[in-house]
Amino acid sequence: MLELVLIALVKSVVVLVALLLMVAYLTLMERVVIARIQVRVGPNRVGPFGLLQPIADGIKLLLKEDVIPAQADKYLYVLAPALSFGAAFATFAVIPFGDTVVLWGRRISLGIADVNVGLLYVFAISSLGVYGIVFGAWASNSKYPLLGGLRSAAQMVSYELCLVFSVVGVLMLSDSTSLADVVAGQAKVWYAVLQPVGFLVFLMASFAEVNRLPFDLPEAENELVGGFHTEYSSMKFAMFFLGEYGSMITTSAMITTLYLGGWRGPFFPPVVWFLIKVVAFLFFFIWVRGTLPRFRYDQLMKFGWKVLLPVSIANILVTGLVLAWTS
Repeated sequence: MLELVLIALVKSVVVLVALLLMVAYLTLMERVVIARIQVRVGPNRVGPFGLLQPIADGIKLLLKEDVIPAQADKYLYVLAPALSFGAAFATFAVIPFGDTVVLWGRRISLGIADVNVGLLYVFAISSLGVYGIVFGAWASNSKYPLLGGLRSAAQMVSYELCLVFSVVGVLMLSDSTSLADVVAGQAKVWYAVLQPVGFLVFLMASFAEVNRLPFDLPEAENELVGGFHTEYSSMKFAMFFLGEYGSMITTSAMITTLYLGGWRGPFFPPVVWFLIKVVAFLFFFIWVRGTLPRFRYDQLMKFGWKVLLPVSIANILVTGLVLAWTS
């Protein structure tokens, strides 16, 4: 029993460190890619090719003055960024990123935990992220954060329905809520091929779930200064962005797991295939940010309720009919 606990603890630490490093260099990747899209030079002064820029940014944020508004609810004000950060990273606990390996005579699965309700766990934990944003917005006692928090709550609730319904087709095909079983079910054909509509709905709803352009209305700096995090500074401000970039990585890992065969692939080791697919989707997130304009809020809600939600429900009905016809 103690050995199993130690293995789980070691895997947790390794995954957490890897995620924090990925988040740090995802910020550099985003700045470099958008700079290339806009035909300009990205960060190139701090370290060779700007590779030390994330470390410089971290030091800068750590040393900045930590200001708490006088009329803020201090308990929720401090809790909010920690909740947003924690929800983003806790989701990764059930995502398998490789096959089992043999170490010291014991077979160890490449994933922190393999639970039979993994997909339900992902949706349950990821939905907590909105509380961090809403708590921070309300606790700041300022009008612009409050408006950003209200927008975020409505946006996440709306698009979370689309996310859940888009995945039902995958559950019907795999007959399991375990993410390891979902990956195993794609040994021959990816679910992106069998469920193209669900894949596209999940992909589009993911942008709204992680507050990324063209769905970054909770921040909308031209309207709300900075939205829900306007009154935050120093490391509390950084934790909100760690949560956002962590959510991007987790969402990319979920898309990879649910629709692109997870860690499966020829020639390369499973972990390498998993990283290739995840980084490809992270690049897509950044590419969209540098390409598309922001929606208006009424367009955002209309697209979610009147387009994505009906399409995802229709996909469930069609999938059920096809499975019933072929069974």
